[in-house]
Amino acid sequence: MSMRWTLAQAQALFNKPFLELMFEAQQVHRQHFDPRQVQVSTLLSIKTGACPEDCKYCPQSARYKTGLESERLMEVEEVLASARKAKAAGSSRFCMGAAWKNPNDRDMPYLEKMVQGVKAMGLETCMTLGTLNDEQAQRLGAAGLDFYNHNLDTSPEFYGNIITTRTYQERLDTLEKVREAGIKVCSGGIVGLGEEVKDRAALLVQLANLPTPPESVPINMLVKVKGTPLADNEDVDPFDFIRTIAVARIMMPRSHVRLSAGREQMSEQTQAMCFMAGANSIFYGCKLLTTPNPEEDKDLLLFRKLGLNPEHTHTHAGDNEQQQALAQQLVNADTPQYYNAAQ
Repeated sequence: MSMRWTLAQAQALFNKPFLELMFEAQQVHRQHFDPRQVQVSTLLSIKTGACPEDCKYCPQSARYKTGLESERLMEVEEVLASARKAKAAGSSRFCMGAAWKNPNDRDMPYLEKMVQGVKAMGLETCMTLGTLNDEQAQRLGAAGLDFYNHNLDTSPEFYGNIITTRTYQERLDTLEKVREAGIKVCSGGIVGLGEEVKDRAALLVQLANLPTPPESVPINMLVKVKGTPLADNEDVDPFDFIRTIAVARIMMPRSHVRLSAGREQMSEQTQAMCFMAGANSIFYGCKLLTTPNPEEDKDLLLFRKLGLNPEHTHTHAGDNEQQQALAQQLVNADTPQYYNAAQ
């Protein structure tokens, strides 16, 4: 059983001198992970826009005019074609996101086929579809879904300033249903919504104190989208963001902490410090649902500069061609001695 964190303990971590905090986070990280391995995921929007929710940061809400074209649920074959590309580019997990308050039962057979098809390629599968009921969670679990993403976004106290169409408790209930269906949990939050440091601490306390902490914890930096209510929010200081990653790593030592939205605005140095703070997972590819993300080759370049290796998929033993290809791309760089291809 993992320890219960208090808000005071989490705030004490946030208040630590920066370099002390970084050192502690890196030590925790090395106890549980190979510090040179990074898990790589690709995210595809399988149904875009026209969402009835009012999340103030989100261009997919039907309530804001952001110029985003809404699209219907993609065809299964189209989704599988994207998954093949993601795999060829070196991703080990394929995440499918739909802008829904909750999935409709008529959509379930298509979602199940997507999960089965992506899994058959030897990729890990992840979906984010909003609130699930028990039966939907069970059906996705039976189809072989590996992860379900459902972010808590912020602290329970600040949450009402950002979203009014769904309660915090509903989010926690969905996470519980997902767990009961035998699916791993991916849940994190967003820095830069206008919250205070104590809200960041309270969010991490919520996540760390779940009966089982999430296997995957995405920490997003707000991407400000014109037309949304948060378009003019103040920028997040990179050190405050890195600090949030470090505290997440210390509080959830066995979870993958993912550097998610907002990477496009981050310098290579900021990203490097996030990896130093214990981030060991990224979204890869040119788009996170509807916001831009660094292109894959920029990521490969950064991995090479830092001597990081994309983590292998553990789903199929004979599934190493794309990993070999990726290793080769990295080895073909000018400085092969920094790349340890012996996995």
